[in-house]
Amino acid sequence: MKILAAFDKFKDSMTAQAACEAASAGVHLALGQNASITQAPLTDGGEGFCTILTHAANGYVESHEVCGPLGADLKAPLGWVNGSALPAAVRALFDPRHGKIAIIEMAAAAGLEQVAPERRHPKYCTTYGVGELIRIAVAEGADAILLGIGGSATSDLGLGALEALGLRLVDSNNKRIERIIPSRWPEVAQLSGDIAVPLPPIYIACDVDNPLLGPRGAAAVYGPQKGLPADEVEAFDDAAADLAAKLCQHFNQPQNLHELPGSGAAGGIGFGLKVACNAEFIAGFELVTAWLDLDAKIAAADLILTGEGKIDSSSLSGKGPVALVTA
Repeated sequence: MKILAAFDKFKDSMTAQAACEAASAGVHLALGQNASITQAPLTDGGEGFCTILTHAANGYVESHEVCGPLGADLKAPLGWVNGSALPAAVRALFDPRHGKIAIIEMAAAAGLEQVAPERRHPKYCTTYGVGELIRIAVAEGADAILLGIGGSATSDLGLGALEALGLRLVDSNNKRIERIIPSRWPEVAQLSGDIAVPLPPIYIACDVDNPLLGPRGAAAVYGPQKGLPADEVEAFDDAAADLAAKLCQHFNQPQNLHELPGSGAAGGIGFGLKVACNAEFIAGFELVTAWLDLDAKIAAADLILTGEGKIDSSSLSGKGPVALVTA
């Protein structure tokens, strides 16, 4: 009997890899060491995205010190894979014909798990560290960058990341506002400067189709789980609309880009990177399925062991364990 262990993370308990290893150990304990079991840890673009995809493609992971969501430095992974090592199905989803592909995990540099529950509030969190990882990837010769944006603590439109890449935000006295966070958005009079480094193609793995603003936007839908009180959602959304307009104007982009499906994901970082860096969205779970060759592994298995931290209504969206059992 061929067994497939394909678990997603168990939040605040086990990583996806640890869950797969625990299941494998249990199978070997019950059936003996010769039992045939394949491990395929899952990721939704959040925790584990970098290491899972990098190791699956026989790449390597570096660790870099970058700015965390609250401003304190932390260590975050940066994965490297060769495009030639990727399955053909992945090449159909984006263009990895270039040699070096850098894999960045937003959750590691600006993730909710990096912030203690009592300190969670998107007004005080930044994506600056994500921008630093992009800058490092460029300096180390990335020909393409793949960014997983699940599990974020932020809702800063990606302005922190863009600041790390060279964008300047100034107040009415033409004084630079450094390490911008949403609580300081009212001080921003204008944007100046540009992205300071030539960027390779940036691809954002995302399964969310929410727009940036409005009742289905970043603040209304995802703000509360990041610590945004319900009575602050409308004001936060209004402030985001103002900054989004400034950002589009500065980079000569259409003012309606905030309506783009996915622009509300991860606090709008996809919106910011689309406006300033022409980043492209790709379907996250479809990418992971192709990258890990899950269809073939499912077809070859007689028994699938799967799960995640909590099975609820959000699990029915067609990703992770539910997608496996309906495949």
